[in-house]
Amino acid sequence: MDFPKIANQLIEKLGGKENISGVAHCSTRLRLVLKDENKADKEGIEQIEGVKGQFAVAGQYQIIFGAGTVNKVHDAMTEILGLGDMTKSDVANLGAEKQNVLQRLVKGLADIFVPIIPAIVAGGLLMGLANVFTAQGLFIDGKSLIEAYPNLTDLAAMINTFANAPFVYLPILLAFSASRKFGGNPFLGAALGMLMVHPDLLNGWGFSAASLSGNIPYWDILGFHIEKVGYQGSVLPVLAATWILAKLENTFRKIIPSVLDNLLTPLLALFITGILTFTFVGPITHKLGFLIGDALTWLYDTTGFIGGAIFGALYAPIVITGMHQTFIAIETQLLADMAHTGGTFIFPIAAMSNVAQGAACLGVLFLIRDTKVKGIALPSGISALLGITEPAMFGVNLKYRYPFIAAMSGSGVSSAFIAFFHAKAQALGAAGLPGIISIKPDSIAVYCIGMLISFVVTFAITLLLGLRAKRKSN
Repeated sequence: MDFPKIANQLIEKLGGKENISGVAHCSTRLRLVLKDENKADKEGIEQIEGVKGQFAVAGQYQIIFGAGTVNKVHDAMTEILGLGDMTKSDVANLGAEKQNVLQRLVKGLADIFVPIIPAIVAGGLLMGLANVFTAQGLFIDGKSLIEAYPNLTDLAAMINTFANAPFVYLPILLAFSASRKFGGNPFLGAALGMLMVHPDLLNGWGFSAASLSGNIPYWDILGFHIEKVGYQGSVLPVLAATWILAKLENTFRKIIPSVLDNLLTPLLALFITGILTFTFVGPITHKLGFLIGDALTWLYDTTGFIGGAIFGALYAPIVITGMHQTFIAIETQLLADMAHTGGTFIFPIAAMSNVAQGAACLGVLFLIRDTKVKGIALPSGISALLGITEPAMFGVNLKYRYPFIAAMSGSGVSSAFIAFFHAKAQALGAAGLPGIISIKPDSIAVYCIGMLISFVVTFAITLLLGLRAKRKSN
């Protein structure tokens, strides 16, 4: 491939050098900020060698090239444009200037949660592995592996310890990431997170039992009783407390003389935030987090297959808007409170949608004779089955419309099925075929059948709609 030629063609089709404010790339996509997106020649871009799809979201114009190609196109473009190296964050910040309030909120949550996803995924998958050892009847009728083979008990216990670590210390990870987003010192944020899970506090997961028995410890300060309760696995209390910390820190830095800044600013910011966290902010937001988790779980359990069908059918359109980024925060809360929620229902439904997108893309492979489209459809379809849908969704399904409609239908049917049986995940991971390890042991069979339904229904509808479209065009 002639990458300088591709770069020049892209610049021309994007409205020229003067229309491009910034350019960066991720593993598969070229991310650009355009001054006027209406100047982009979408049809012309589609014809450029290597382009697998394009879409505009969150103030960015993104062009899919695929791994191994996008970085070379990016290097050629930056050399021609003379913009210099820009990170994804730089481009995202440029794009944010064009966003409305809701889009900025979604971006803010994504900026906080996306960096810590690897830790949550690792912990979740290890938790799934630990449950393989302890699940009754998974491999041996009426017994778990550690009951059948007691010598595996300590191995299972060790894996379980590894798995719990990211969730027990989630406030530290969240506070560090959120402080950076809110404009504070991330290490001071981490100190706040450590305070919220300090060993001297009652473990947050033991609060309900202690509350029932009346054994909640507290500090007696000037006649005020302040509960000594930790926030292990919490989300909302950490975000609220970290926001207050960052605001206090920045305020103190403006009013405290520079000679005393490094001494007094961290001291006052952390002390005041700590007091507010344990007296007002923590208890209120903790209860709010429980209410949100319980409400979503109740909605899923109550609406059953109808709610599952609606959510499953609409999941892909939600992805197009970028709103699915908010689900990371919700899923983290559901997983952190698994004793009450039973896990997250969002992950299995996301997997049904991803499998449907893959099936629709592979269906196009059998209908279209264009060799370029076939070259995109096969790897994109397989990628979607494994949990990465952008190439399939934006490169093929949305382009022809009917595959996307078929995928929505297949996702709706399969999501209705898994919702009827209340399938839930105990961890995050790749929402697709590899996601089996993230599913609760008692939901694995339902999850597998759901994926089969999603694939078969979507593939069949894609063929039917595709053949119908061909007849109309003829």
